[in-house]
Amino acid sequence: MEDKCKTGRVTIPTDLDVVPETLEILKKWGADAIRDCDGTDFPQELKNADAKIYSTYYTTRKDNAWAKANPDEVQQCYIMTGFYTAPGETVTIPLMKGISPELMKVNDHDDITRWWEVMDRSTGQPVPPERWSYADGSVTVQAVPFHEYTVSFLAYLIWDPVHMYNATTNGWTNFEHQITFDVRQPKTHKYSMERLRKFIAEHPYVNVIRYTTFFHQFTLIFDELKREKFVDWYGYSASVSPYILNQFEQEVGYKFRPEYIIDQGYYNNQYRVPSKEYRDFQAFQRREVAKLAKEMVDITHECGCEAMMFLGDQWIGTEPYKDGFDELGLDAVVGSIGDGTTTRMIADIPGVKYTEGRFLPYFFPDTFYEGNDPSIEGLDNWRKARRAILRSPISRMGYGGYLSLAAKFPKFVDTVTHIADEFRDIHDRTGGVAAEGELNVAILNSWGKMRSWMAFTVAHALPNKQTYSYYGILESLSGMRVNVRFISFDDVLAHGIDSDIDVIINGGPVDTAFTGGDVWTNPKLVETVRAWVRGGGAFVGVGEPSSAPRFQAGRFFQLADVIGVDEERYQTLSVDKYFPPVVPDHFITADVPVDPAAREAWEQAGYRIPLSGCGGGQSIKPLGGIDFGEPVLNTYPVNENVTLLRADGGQVQLATNDYGEGRGVYISGLPYSAANARLLERVLFYASHNEDKYAAWSSSNPECEVAHFPEQGLYCVINNTDQPQRTTVTLADGTTEDFDLPDSGIAWREA
Repeated sequence: MEDKCKTGRVTIPTDLDVVPETLEILKKWGADAIRDCDGTDFPQELKNADAKIYSTYYTTRKDNAWAKANPDEVQQCYIMTGFYTAPGETVTIPLMKGISPELMKVNDHDDITRWWEVMDRSTGQPVPPERWSYADGSVTVQAVPFHEYTVSFLAYLIWDPVHMYNATTNGWTNFEHQITFDVRQPKTHKYSMERLRKFIAEHPYVNVIRYTTFFHQFTLIFDELKREKFVDWYGYSASVSPYILNQFEQEVGYKFRPEYIIDQGYYNNQYRVPSKEYRDFQAFQRREVAKLAKEMVDITHECGCEAMMFLGDQWIGTEPYKDGFDELGLDAVVGSIGDGTTTRMIADIPGVKYTEGRFLPYFFPDTFYEGNDPSIEGLDNWRKARRAILRSPISRMGYGGYLSLAAKFPKFVDTVTHIADEFRDIHDRTGGVAAEGELNVAILNSWGKMRSWMAFTVAHALPNKQTYSYYGILESLSGMRVNVRFISFDDVLAHGIDSDIDVIINGGPVDTAFTGGDVWTNPKLVETVRAWVRGGGAFVGVGEPSSAPRFQAGRFFQLADVIGVDEERYQTLSVDKYFPPVVPDHFITADVPVDPAAREAWEQAGYRIPLSGCGGGQSIKPLGGIDFGEPVLNTYPVNENVTLLRADGGQVQLATNDYGEGRGVYISGLPYSAANARLLERVLFYASHNEDKYAAWSSSNPECEVAHFPEQGLYCVINNTDQPQRTTVTLADGTTEDFDLPDSGIAWREA
């Protein structure tokens, strides 16, 4: 590796008590930027260091004097009580039960009959204000006996939720809770712009203002025991106040209801199919937040600094894939990298000069403690990110937290030295361009481009039992040799399907924003997709694709004719289902190992599922070799012309279906693994009739992947494991080359 890639592109954290360690690690990691972190101060001894200096800037906290002097302009949140059943003609509902009183305080200052809502959940209708009253922290409702009721109310955020999380995680004591203030409101708006100018003037050594983030915190609620109760990184419930909502009403021309945010208590989490009113509110917030954010960015530039946004914390209203984000004028976006998907979430952001990824582990005591080896997580994080970086490069990397902790782990320090050098080497060799993508793949869901690389997420890169079978789609694609875009149902309905798209993927559980819900009852949508596939397109459905639970059309999957599979919903039990023979050897499953004993049993059965299996029994051990995640029960082929590749008892796991000139493929689930990424890759090439293109730039070992850079005349092979791997790479001309890669290794060759 040449010396030119030994420095630059790396940001490290610092604090008052680690000045010597900062200088040592700055040199060792080749870092060219230093930043402060939450709960730390920047050491004056480092202000003349040979490095760019980032200052974390909090637009809505770290100024309790202002917050206390202006309690009417403290930020607010919509919250819903638990469900309470009326035992008689009245029911009393305590508002703050299950909510930390350190986090929130009921706003009974503004007109509660205007901004609160009592809901009869048994009917779905609001209770008129004259039928309920508030006193001593509770609402008493004149009720219908044995109906369930909730109260939706406004509360002040009297402790910033992220500050609360950090304090709880780190066991902080003897500190003051940081109160959030609302920059949207007139007094605080004026003060905040003056405060920003004053901050920059008092910190002349700072080069980059790192906004964390702008104004509205994602939904994060803790209970009385300071346990996390509700977290939705996409939630807008903490972006409200009577001041804001009055503006919203003037813009949209209809009255605001708390239910538009509360959404039956689901708080419009991104699994919910978004309503028109919620989309209107998001659009309004983007425009209003963007005005103030741009004002701050312009001040930052006027004062001679760069403006960087952290993709996290208060990012609501500055979603980077919504139209108009580039108008903010930001220089950069930085975000936390948990895997390949979150790497792409940052790397693909348009409209900024550079992007930066904050790698894991975060320098917190939950990882950096005696007896643990943080370098294991560090390398694992790097391997996940690297395969995505090759497909869509981030400009910079860095770490966050307390450097004093990391400095106590020499092995980790050495590991990051290697990672930083390799990161720079990739940039130097490729010129910071993406590897070649051979197919154009579109993810189809309700959110489309607005939530690029964000599908199936609950909290940042954290798995759920109910979601990992779908999140694996994105994680597989994040480092795959394809070009990925995100399109919405509205896009298809308004504009059709772009002619350059090779494959569309629709996947997820029923009645969610990711499968679409009732949108599939629109005949124009199914007409458009069917015509496109019949003309030669490719449609891949995962889980319960194109499902419309309330549409009585004789189908549950509205594109069952395309993918060749439907799901029994106890409406057609009287109809016999005949499974065609399983095809064990196919282009799609060519890399899947099959247990010889299982194959022998299937051979003896003629590769047919016994009829008893169609009712849910299981007479033959599945062929196996593929992890389909959580099962989707009772799926079946719609006819015997479907090519059945895997089945387990009474359900289809993997099938293909010819549809005119195109193809449909059904997969019941796809958790991330190297084997499943390989399986999906083969699915995409097969479905799009590109099997003949598959071999070029492929690796014989699924644990290793190839990235081709034609402009540079280079390709590289990466080992995505912590063990040595051997693989054979097939080049474009059909010749092959063998590689022996060390654990986490990368090898470069001229193409």
